Amino acid sequence: MKNKLISLLAVFCIGVTGADNEIYVDQSGTGANIDLEQLGISNIIGGLESTAGNLTAFDLDGTGLTLDINMIGNTNKFLGDILADSFTGVYNFTGSTNTFTIQVDPTNTYGANSSNQNVSVTGSGNTFTLNQGTTALAATLDLDWIIQGSNNTVTSNINIDGATNYMDIDGSDNAVTYTGTGVNASAGGYFYLDHTGGQRTFNIQQLSTQDNDWLKIISIGGNASSTVCVVQNDQGTSTSC
Repeated sequence: MKNKLISLLAVFCIGVTGADNEIYVDQSGTGANIDLEQLGISNIIGGLESTAGNLTAFDLDGTGLTLDINMIGNTNKFLGDILADSFTGVYNFTGSTNTFTIQVDPTNTYGANSSNQNVSVTGSGNTFTLNQGTTALAATLDLDWIIQGSNNTVTSNINIDGATNYMDIDGSDNAVTYTGTGVNASAGGYFYLDHTGGQRTFNIQQLSTQDNDWLKIISIGGNASSTVCVVQNDQGTSTSC
């Protein structure tokens, strides 16, 4: 079964069940509440310009936005750009070999201020990328990850003052690459990684030029081939990891 949904609504809730379902979103305005749910395999959430074999990012543009995504199944894809202030995102993924990519204010349209995001992952072999902010204008982020499973890959680039990042991982062979930057001396960046499992690869870089950065890592388990690299550099650059 293959469904296609194109939505241009201020407030909407969509749920689809089956294989090869597609939801395309383009939303502009303030105060939007968006709830999307897909159950099945090879489902897609993306933008209106998507074509066969070429997934483009959906576009949410405005302030006071709330996005709730629930994808259950395998080999699903999610790609989105969010241009917003006062944004709340809740993402729940259950399954394996899924791809999730989201960028918050990649063009610095609003500054990506006051963002609260929660990512919950249950499954293995998934790839997740979450980037937020393009300049130091961005401020105040609370980002929480809960990952249960193995062979997952997480990449996160946060360019924001006053960011708090918490990541809880339970599983083996997971890889995390995190880069945090900021310039506001009165703010700070906090990254907390709590890991339980076997082999892991963690590359953590905090490169704020004036921010006070904090880092806490608790990792239980692992083996001789595990890698943990940490760089803190107030010059804003790094050649390590």
